[in-house]
Amino acid sequence: MGSFHEEKAVEYYNHNFNCTQGVFTTYAIEHGIDEKLALRIATNFGGGARKGEMCGAVSGALMVLGLLYGHSESSDTETKAKAYAMAEKYMNRFISENGSVVCRELLGYDLSTPDEREKIMEKNLFRTRCPEMIRSAVRILDEVLAECEKRFHAVHQLGQQPQAPRRLRRGG
Repeated sequence: MGSFHEEKAVEYYNHNFNCTQGVFTTYAIEHGIDEKLALRIATNFGGGARKGEMCGAVSGALMVLGLLYGHSESSDTETKAKAYAMAEKYMNRFISENGSVVCRELLGYDLSTPDEREKIMEKNLFRTRCPEMIRSAVRILDEVLAECEKRFHAVHQLGQQPQAPRRLRRGG
């Protein structure tokens, strides 16, 4: 049994949502984003954007990092650099653990071609391999977020100005 976030993301996936929707929505609703809006935002990233490119679970995790630590002011190059560093840390860990972030490499087949998609279906990879990737993506995301929180508190204790994760409010 995995963490709450792992279980929730897989639960979305098991209820006919894609990998990106499962990962992103699990966290987005915790930070004030409406569930339906989060699901819509993440819709087109699943299955490596339907072309077997970047794993949708990884895309969802990167979206979460952007939601919490992304930059929104064009002049804020420091926040942008920190966000990019977090994304790189995340990507490196996922690749280290899984060998790739490319959906077709993780599945061993290219879902964008009909004959290979049929093999994915025959081997039941959407129900076996994809949930493994969702769990891995979420576990690594939780680790990276925990490290950021730990660094935030350590810097805060030193009296410096840390960058806290954004807490969005529901509704407007």
